[in-house]
Amino acid sequence: MFQQTFTALPPLSLYIHTPWCIQKCPYCDFNSHTIKSTLDETAYINALLIDLQNELPYFWGRSIDTIFIGGGTPSVFQAASIDKLLSGIRSLVKLNPEAEITLEANPSTFEYEKFQGFRDAGINRLSIGVQSFDNAQLKTLGRIHNADEAKQAIEHANQIFERVNIDLMYALPHQNIQAAYKDVRTAIEFGTSHISAYQLTLEPNTAFGHTPPKGLPQDDELYEIELAVHAELAAAQFVQYETSAFATAPHQRARHNVNYWQFGDYIGIGAGAHGKLTHHDRIERTTRRRHPADYLAAMHGNPNHAIERKIVPTEDLPFEFMMNALRLVDGVPSHYFSERTGLPIAKIAPHIKIAQAKGLLDSNPMYFRPTELGRRFLNDLIELFL
Repeated sequence: MFQQTFTALPPLSLYIHTPWCIQKCPYCDFNSHTIKSTLDETAYINALLIDLQNELPYFWGRSIDTIFIGGGTPSVFQAASIDKLLSGIRSLVKLNPEAEITLEANPSTFEYEKFQGFRDAGINRLSIGVQSFDNAQLKTLGRIHNADEAKQAIEHANQIFERVNIDLMYALPHQNIQAAYKDVRTAIEFGTSHISAYQLTLEPNTAFGHTPPKGLPQDDELYEIELAVHAELAAAQFVQYETSAFATAPHQRARHNVNYWQFGDYIGIGAGAHGKLTHHDRIERTTRRRHPADYLAAMHGNPNHAIERKIVPTEDLPFEFMMNALRLVDGVPSHYFSERTGLPIAKIAPHIKIAQAKGLLDSNPMYFRPTELGRRFLNDLIELFL
């Protein structure tokens, strides 16, 4: 049996999940729950810090390069709660002084003073879930903000934060190329440094997955919409560096997400959070209890009862690595495979040859990089490594 060995550990990130939303969107398959009563922010922040402290022995001595507070809707929390959370994190771990610290926000939760408080607490990147600037589409998507609120939130965010991301969706019900173009053009005009533009997908166990909306673009039209969106972003000097991510300069890229795609490590705390940690002889994945009440009860009782730990089988690692790495337009250096899976490249040599023969993978041996055809048929490329 092959023995994995890791001579160096990858970069380490911290993901923090806040599972509450004002309203659940019909397309969302994340672990999110509608706020039905007063949210006990103090109890949850305390639970997160207990969770992190309990996790310390598994990554002791390693520094954290990025933090991402996602959800749910983290911006429903008060600035004082986020300040307490980040202060607690700094007291427990080695946090890189130049760490990227991102908070996801819903435009409907925007209050200037509160978001100024987020920045003062240490948030240096804001990701705003706009999805569309068309009020009819926002209603269809179950969003609780309108176009004017989205525009105002972006304008104020640009005044407060140095780095702002706008989330946009395309291929929406009854959306044509002109409507998609208008959405992306509106986003570009705000002058933000990062735009995430992704296709609406129907996920199982969601309202849209159960009852798909009418008027979704068909394959040919969907492809034309995608080309138009990407072309408009390119014309505005946005460079696509990942399947759905566009930035105006390399230093504006989402470092936290890049670490995921490069098969880096990340601690996941909070209800339903996932994590991945490399040890000297194995890679381990962690999962927290999904329901907030169960998670809170365990964290304030026996934290280990909230966490499931599983070693990733070595036979699953090539697919897991490529599933992430090949989302990057420039791919990853080929030596990352051995460094971050503990496996020799020989393990995947036959799959590499097949992918290159099909024209899906670049022939440069220094990189695992999808070709233009490979990016278009990414699922076909990734499946070659199953």
